[in-house]
Amino acid sequence: MSNKWNLIVDIAQCDNCRNCFLATKDEHIGNDFPGYAAPQPEKTHSWVDIVRHERGQYPIAEAHFMPVMCNHCDDAPCMKVAKNGAITKRDDGIVVIDPVKSKGQKEIVEACPYGAVYWNEERQIPQAWIFDAHLLDNGWSVPRVEQSCPTGVFRALKIEDGEMQRIAAQEELQVLKPELGSKPRVYYKNMHLMTTCFVSGTVATDVNGVEECAAGADVVLARNGTEIGRAKTDTFGEFKIDRLAPRSGSYQVQIDLGSKPAQTLTFDLADTSVYLGVVKLG
Repeated sequence: MSNKWNLIVDIAQCDNCRNCFLATKDEHIGNDFPGYAAPQPEKTHSWVDIVRHERGQYPIAEAHFMPVMCNHCDDAPCMKVAKNGAITKRDDGIVVIDPVKSKGQKEIVEACPYGAVYWNEERQIPQAWIFDAHLLDNGWSVPRVEQSCPTGVFRALKIEDGEMQRIAAQEELQVLKPELGSKPRVYYKNMHLMTTCFVSGTVATDVNGVEECAAGADVVLARNGTEIGRAKTDTFGEFKIDRLAPRSGSYQVQIDLGSKPAQTLTFDLADTSVYLGVVKLG
């Protein structure tokens, strides 16, 4: 079996600096790489882009950022509509849209379910991120998205498929839209930051007539009588329990500080994360 390229993207490490976005534009705007890609237009194309997602409610809220690009699918929908060999799947897993053969084939853009293929109106060709194949073929060990990233979001691996699947299982990696069966080679770590919800709250207690943050309180989350998560409040009396499926119904939260009577709250989870407010014990 041959080694093939894969890209791991860790959403938890992305702070939206957009170096990957800029590095890709720097590499391709005004630069022609025959056989790989024609120059990227100065405007309208984002071969590497950033999706923003906000979770939570004031005062416990957060924003996360997910780089998106061509997934270099093994069963690529774009290849199924391409004519005249306009798209090739290289032996190393990289998908390349030929900048000459693809001329006039706008259906290639429309076929991509990820919105990762762009139409170059001036040249009348579809274009997408080429995994910097032109650099890898000339001795580079990683694409520019990884080379330019200051926070370690990207990890490009050229390995056998079996080893990649082992890593994916071990690190709980996911792909976008797995239900399509397109078999992407871009994997995401910490995808829950974009797809799930959390419950949070602030716990306070009375200390000699003064309301103080209740640090170290035990918080247990249950659903239908079964515990599904727990946490301890921090120095500020705050807690968060993550990875809850949206629209998953009714939950119970029990908060126990030990020295005060425990409290139980219930809430229904809809599409967004829930902040339970300030819970006062005793």
